[in-house]
Amino acid sequence: MIILGVDPGLTRCGVGVIEAGHSRRLSFIHVDVIRTQPNTPQDARLLTIFNGLSAKLDEFAPDVVSIERVFAQENRATVLGTAQAAGLAMVAAAQRRIPVALHTPTEAKLAITGNGQADKPQMQRMVTKILGLNSIVNPPDAADALALAMCHALRPAGAIEGGEREQHLAAAQKQWADAQRKARFGRGVRRDM
Repeated sequence: MIILGVDPGLTRCGVGVIEAGHSRRLSFIHVDVIRTQPNTPQDARLLTIFNGLSAKLDEFAPDVVSIERVFAQENRATVLGTAQAAGLAMVAAAQRRIPVALHTPTEAKLAITGNGQADKPQMQRMVTKILGLNSIVNPPDAADALALAMCHALRPAGAIEGGEREQHLAAAQKQWADAQRKARFGRGVRRDM
């Protein structure tokens, strides 16, 4: 299965393509970042992103497109641009009748590193390691796009969509936190709560 991941953004929109083979073996195919300049009119920037995404979809003909689920941040301008880029990816995929999957950043971090709070450098290192690449994937937008594709490939068989998925993610995060806590206590560190 060919999976195209999209890390949406108005200035930098990451695009990563992988193949998920038998036994969920992941192979690197392509990574790129579609860039626009902040001083360009917004409609022209959106057209550049749409055309870039369309070209990638036509070139790689993925079986599914995995897009970062947009979440609220403090910076409204960033959220708006991210949401617009995500919407363009969905429209480009829909035009080609390619299914779309949405994954939260936490879900991708948890799938790749086992830590839903992983930082950008940790994600870059793990994406590079899992895909067996010779150098760190840069910029972080490119690594995030690959991570989103990988997250979709690594999701449990019969993964549940919507609110139930978030419940499963919260349970997995709690399990990871409990394991971290046990590891700290196991080393003789005691913290009274």
